[in-house]
Amino acid sequence: MPLDTLRIRGNPNIGVYIFANNKVALVPKGTESEVKRKISDTLNVEVIEASVDDSPLLGIFVAGNDRAILLPRLAKEEEVRELRDVGLNVHVVHTVFTALGNIILANDKAVMFHKEIEDHELERIVRILDVSKFRKGSIAGIPTVGSAAVITDRGGVIHPDVSDDELENLSEFFGVPLDVGTVNFGVAFIKTGLVANNYGALVGERTTGPEIMRIMKALNMR
Repeated sequence: MPLDTLRIRGNPNIGVYIFANNKVALVPKGTESEVKRKISDTLNVEVIEASVDDSPLLGIFVAGNDRAILLPRLAKEEEVRELRDVGLNVHVVHTVFTALGNIILANDKAVMFHKEIEDHELERIVRILDVSKFRKGSIAGIPTVGSAAVITDRGGVIHPDVSDDELENLSEFFGVPLDVGTVNFGVAFIKTGLVANNYGALVGERTTGPEIMRIMKALNMR
């Protein structure tokens, strides 16, 4: 499994700009061809340019797994249509939250939510993502669970302030081994500097060698 460093729009916080699952990566409109090529080659996915309410912050606004992609109510009709027109299973979520990438953490086995998400939307999202396990909660006391970890169907990297018991509990919940780590020279909010799927991973270019080694181990990259 390959791992590479990346910056997008001159920024090492690549996770705020990119959403990826095992089939596709969504990137901001106007992304350089070299960047798209590196994403495609590393993650083994089709790369599609998109926006949410004309914003490039796809990693913040978009959540999902291999079965569906979730967009916030801010998404414009034409933005939703563009993604559906290329064959993606896209659903608009009408929760009060709009930063879905920060309040939802999912793989193909389980999904975890910000503890204040509305129950009716939680139930709808669980059906859409077709997962067997779900719960509300926090990670290391952080309610924005999607910002605090990156989890695939092989492993995951999580905020370094989790306790050993919490780490074990989350590993069991998501059905994959997890480990703590940081990105971009000590940043604890993993999502900001890591984009990963079952085939590879991209880290912000400020991520150090020891951080990369830990990420590779946590994601079970061979």
